[in-house]
Amino acid sequence: MTGAADEAAGDAAGDGRPDVAAGPAPTTTGTPVPTSVPGEPWSAGVTRGPDGALRVAGADLRELVAAHGTPAYLLDEADLRARARAYRDAFTEAFAAVGAGVDVYYAGKALLTVAVARWVHDEGLRIDTATGGELAVALRAGVPGAHIGLHGNNKSDAELEAAVAAGVGRVVLDSLVEIGRVAAVAQRHGVRVPVMVRVTTGVHAGGHEYISTAHEDQKFGLSVAVPAGAQDSPAMTALLAVLDHPGLELVGIHSHIGSQILDAEGFVVAARAVLTLRGELARRTGVLVPEVDLGGGYGIAYLPGERALDPVVVAGRLAQGVAAVAAELDQPLPRFSIEPGRAIAGPAGLTVYEVGTVKPVRTEDGTVRTYVSVDGGMSDNLRTALYGASYHAELGDRVSDAPGVPARVVGKHCESGDVVVRDVVLPGDVRAGDLLVVPATGAYGRSMASNYNQVPRPPVVAVRDGAARVLVRRETVEDLLALDLG
Repeated sequence: MTGAADEAAGDAAGDGRPDVAAGPAPTTTGTPVPTSVPGEPWSAGVTRGPDGALRVAGADLRELVAAHGTPAYLLDEADLRARARAYRDAFTEAFAAVGAGVDVYYAGKALLTVAVARWVHDEGLRIDTATGGELAVALRAGVPGAHIGLHGNNKSDAELEAAVAAGVGRVVLDSLVEIGRVAAVAQRHGVRVPVMVRVTTGVHAGGHEYISTAHEDQKFGLSVAVPAGAQDSPAMTALLAVLDHPGLELVGIHSHIGSQILDAEGFVVAARAVLTLRGELARRTGVLVPEVDLGGGYGIAYLPGERALDPVVVAGRLAQGVAAVAAELDQPLPRFSIEPGRAIAGPAGLTVYEVGTVKPVRTEDGTVRTYVSVDGGMSDNLRTALYGASYHAELGDRVSDAPGVPARVVGKHCESGDVVVRDVVLPGDVRAGDLLVVPATGAYGRSMASNYNQVPRPPVVAVRDGAARVLVRRETVEDLLALDLG
């Protein structure tokens, strides 16, 4: 959860409940540190055995580390699949109740491997991609082009060519200039390309400015607001331009308002703006756009005591909300689509590290904070440094009766901002060789990983029914040197 959202105490799922559900009181120093599993923010398959070691989907954490090393991303396959089904079923049922259809697209930017793409498609989801690389992974997984969407604010000619050649179900247009570029690709291929126009509605939702993507002063989409002295909004101008190109098929209007959202009402407000635009276009041209995409950004729990946005609750509130708006505007409901990514992959993953240096540091106010260095860091989890995100950490190979101490989990990089968990209470006897586990890292861990300081990226290891298999192998120094041509 981002720093701003950490402090919020708003409406979690549009039901009047606070963001942080009733849970264990914050751990204080001087007493043994309680363990928080099972339950959020851990995947459903994480338990702690009688010997104090974690089990991940039936596999002993120590055995997983012995086989695959540290740091490593561990992915609970059954949990990820179950979350995909939960979003599919919740939205299908809620929108059917108001007479509308819905498609659920998995936002591949959260975590996309060939196996993950297969899993979510097996569970009835389509896949949203943001680059040619993500498109290639989805295609390698055997996902039909018609079940893939391509996003991006600066798509290359090669990416557009690949998308059209693959027959993607939609290209999401992000600027006026892109309309002509896609139309030219359509003409070269002799096809009609299905497109959506991404609009910005002015709804600012999510925890951090960098991941709130519907306010006006940012790079994505076309505003629904009409500038002073102009006849049409940029969004309307784009929709009209698409209709003028015979090689383009306008299949929908797209909106995405942010990430790590814990309140369903923002989606309803954005939907009103999109449906209003849809109605205005129909009045002027007679074309009633058949689909509206409401984006993703559904929030998850990152800390013990927090609660994720419930897909059943948000689907119900959103379906009822858009139905009411459509009735008020006197227009038939379109087909809808949504794009959860973090909500499916995030809780299903965790990262395991080995502890190295443990250093007590006296702070300016005279207290002592224990700096616990691990063998990874900002190269495998950038969100703390980039967004001020909050995470939790616990010992994974044992429990301890030692009194808790204020701790900060830091990485091995040559950077003072290399922090994995900014504030956590750990047992005072934490020591080199301990296994430290950080939950809820399935989304935006591996997908945002880097080779900073020439550190090879960790593997992604899937675990199910006690058995593990490598989805993405660990990088090696030889891999890094192979790219350097000298």
